[in-house]
Amino acid sequence: MVHKVDLLICHADQLVTCAAPQGARRGPAMAELGIVPDGAVAVDGEFIVAVGPAKEVCAEYVARRQIDVHGHAVCPGLVDAHTHVIYAGNRVEEFEQRLRGATYLEILEAGGGILNTVRATRKASLEELVSTARARLDTMLALGTTTVEVKTGYALDTAGELKMLAAMAALAGADNAHPVELVPTFLGAHAVPPEYYGRPDEYLDIVVEEMLPAVAAWYHDSPFAHRKVPLFCDAFCERGAFDRQQSERVLRAGLALGMPVKIHVDEFTSLGGVTLAVELGAVSADHLDVTVPDEIARLAASQTVGVLLPAVNFNLGGHHFAPARAMIEAGVAVALATDLNPGSAPCPSLPLVMAIACRYQGLLPAEALNACTINAAHALGLGDRIGSIEAGKQADMLILKQPDYRYLAYEFGTNPVAGVIKRGQLVV
Repeated sequence: MVHKVDLLICHADQLVTCAAPQGARRGPAMAELGIVPDGAVAVDGEFIVAVGPAKEVCAEYVARRQIDVHGHAVCPGLVDAHTHVIYAGNRVEEFEQRLRGATYLEILEAGGGILNTVRATRKASLEELVSTARARLDTMLALGTTTVEVKTGYALDTAGELKMLAAMAALAGADNAHPVELVPTFLGAHAVPPEYYGRPDEYLDIVVEEMLPAVAAWYHDSPFAHRKVPLFCDAFCERGAFDRQQSERVLRAGLALGMPVKIHVDEFTSLGGVTLAVELGAVSADHLDVTVPDEIARLAASQTVGVLLPAVNFNLGGHHFAPARAMIEAGVAVALATDLNPGSAPCPSLPLVMAIACRYQGLLPAEALNACTINAAHALGLGDRIGSIEAGKQADMLILKQPDYRYLAYEFGTNPVAGVIKRGQLVV
C-alpha cells in the first residue's frame, strides 16, 4: 500500500541520520553517523515518518512535494546549544584592545566586557532587541542552524532580564515567529552589575529572591511552556564572576522552581564547577577549557553533556583549547556550540566551529557533526525530538551543497548549506 505524505526527499548521496536511540553519543560511537547511501526521508506535517534507502521509501510513499537531492548530502539541522544571541551594541573597541595585549578578564575587571553589553542592553527597547536578534537568527539559519539556546544575562536587573525573555517570546510566538526554534536560559548570575560592585552576595539576593520567581512566573505563560520547551537556569562559575558556592546557591534556587541546570565552568579557572554540575544533575557543563583529568572522569560517568566553545578560544587568540580528544576517549558526551555573543565569540556559524574543532581539538568530521546535532540536542534536554533523522522526530534537516558531509568541516569561509528544512517546511 502506498501512503501519502507532505514531503519526500529522495536520492541523497549520503543521508546522514546521526541516529542515536540510546541517548547522546559517547566514545567510539561519536564517530558513527548512520549513513544511508542513496537515502530518502518521508515527512508528514512537522514529523519524519520514514527513513531508509530511496528504493524502499520512494516505493512506499507518494508526496505532495518531492525533492530530488541527487548530488547532495542530507544531514540533521544543526543545534546550537550555547548562545547569547539577544543583546544590544557591540564590542569592537575591546576587540582592538585585546589585539593590543589586554586580556578578557582584565577588560571585565576594568568595567568593560559583559558590563559594556549590559549598559547597551538596558538602554535598548524590546523592539530593538527583537529586530537585531532576528537578523542574527537569519544568518544562523542560512548557515544550517535550526535550533538555538538563548541566554539572558545582559541586563542583570529584573526588568531587563524579563525584557530579554520577552524578546525570546516575541521571536518564538505564534505571530511572525522565526523559523529557528529557541530554547530559553536564565543567566542572571552572569556578572555582578555596576550598582553592586564589590557586593556579589547582595546581588545574588536579588537574583534568588526576586528575579528567579519572576522568571518562573513568566515561563508558565510563555510559548515555551506551551510547547514543553524547558527553561534552564545558568551561572558563570569563574574568577571575576561567581565562585562555586555562589553558583550553587543560584542553581539550587532555580531547581527548586523547576528550572534544570546549565553552567559556565572552567573557561579560565577551575573552581570545581564540573563536580558541582554533576552533583546537581546539570543538563550541560559549558566551556571546559581548563578542566582537569579527575573532573573529566566525573563528567564521563554522568549524564551531563560537555559543551565546548572553540570559537571563543579562536576569537581571543588563544593557543589552548578544551581537551576534546581526551574527553571523547574518556567517554564524555561532547557537544559543540558557537557561544555567539558580542565579546568573546561574535560567530554565528556552527560549520566554522566544526572546522576549528577538527583542526585544533582533534575531532573527526563525524564526531564534530554528532557534537552539533544529536549531542547538542541532548545538551538542551531535547534529544528525543531533534538532532537526528529518525522516524517520529521533528523534520529538521539540511541539504548540503556537496555530496559528502565532511565538507561541513573541510571547507571554511563559505556556506556549505544549499537548503534548510524546519518542521517539515523548506525555509531556506
